[in-house]
Amino acid sequence: MYQTWEKLEKSIQNCQKCKLCKTRQNIVFGVGNKNAKIMFIGEGPGADEDRIGEPFVGRAGKLMNMGFELVGIKREEVYIANIVKCRPPGNRNPEEDEAYACMDYLRNQVILVKPKIIVLLGSVALKNILGKEYGITASRGKWVEKKGINYMPTWHPAALLRDETKKVDFIKDLLQVTKVQGL
Repeated sequence: MYQTWEKLEKSIQNCQKCKLCKTRQNIVFGVGNKNAKIMFIGEGPGADEDRIGEPFVGRAGKLMNMGFELVGIKREEVYIANIVKCRPPGNRNPEEDEAYACMDYLRNQVILVKPKIIVLLGSVALKNILGKEYGITASRGKWVEKKGINYMPTWHPAALLRDETKKVDFIKDLLQVTKVQGL
């Protein structure tokens, strides 16, 4: 395990633990307040994120930012990361071995941030963090407490692009997060 942000980020920059390293443009480490009370975890970088090297900067990220604005969350006050740090080709879901290869990096980010709440964006984040027995449709909007952290599973913002009816649920879930956190 890594003890500092600098060591963690340096180790990720040189990562070759899985095949995703062969097709990436940039590592997408994470962004935001390194002492945030709220952390958001998605599945993996898309094309825009891979090009820029920052999570949630594409269409789904813009939608997430609009949700943040609606409920009073400031992007710079939260920490945002992904299950995998490199873009899966064609924006496919990360494969099990790819997610496993990155999991120590994500655990270290959680240890360093020390969030009180983690918002799990979509099924990939939910299953990799809480377990394969969880499904996003059944779990969405319901708090799960584990090892002193409160988890809020919700739709991935990309799902809102495909199905606009999910926007209402997404906003409701973000509102629950702000109420618990007292924002």
